[in-house]
Amino acid sequence: MNRYLVAAAAAVALMLAAAAFIFFFAPTDALQGPVQRIFYLHVSSAIAAFVSFAVVVVGSVAYLWRESIVGDRVARSAALVGVVFTTVTLVMGMMWAKPIWGTFWTWDARLTSTLVLWIIYAGYLLVRRLAAPGRQAARFAAVVGIFGFVDVPVVYFSVTWWRTVHPGPVISTDALPPEMLFTFLFTMACTLVLAAVMIAIRYRIEALSDAQPQSQFVLQAAQRPTS
Repeated sequence: MNRYLVAAAAAVALMLAAAAFIFFFAPTDALQGPVQRIFYLHVSSAIAAFVSFAVVVVGSVAYLWRESIVGDRVARSAALVGVVFTTVTLVMGMMWAKPIWGTFWTWDARLTSTLVLWIIYAGYLLVRRLAAPGRQAARFAAVVGIFGFVDVPVVYFSVTWWRTVHPGPVISTDALPPEMLFTFLFTMACTLVLAAVMIAIRYRIEALSDAQPQSQFVLQAAQRPTS
């Protein structure tokens, strides 16, 4: 069986196990009720997005330093996965906000900075898709990928730097009961495994895509009549 299929199946199984802990092990929050269960995937998805964008930085630096094709592919792959998890973070945040705040969206510092993060890396992907393949596009995208990461600490510290309606960190304050803390840590670990598998699969797709034009060129050259 294809190793990528095995990895994907394992990641899905872990996420199903996390869902079981979320719905059947973690207690219902006394103040927010069942909707609080969104917290586990909401925060885990945000962390997975941050880690993915950190991988973009590593790959981008590798490309700018040594023009590493592997680094460029890693950056492209991780950027897409990061955007996916940022999208999940935003959507789940809005689902959580509606019953608690009475609205899906408010221009809160945490929400706004997260949206900016999504726009930055969605723009990164757009540049990679629309620009002609080559070193210039790869270098420009690498710079965007590196400097875009500056917004990650802004997102994280926004609840302490500005007055926001978004709740602050609860993990470091021991505010979670042991069952909730275990469920969160387990869900976060499963989500990070899923992100790693997604990056690996996407990297394989990028590698095959990069090889296709070269293969076509070799085939066309072989088919040319010799004089």
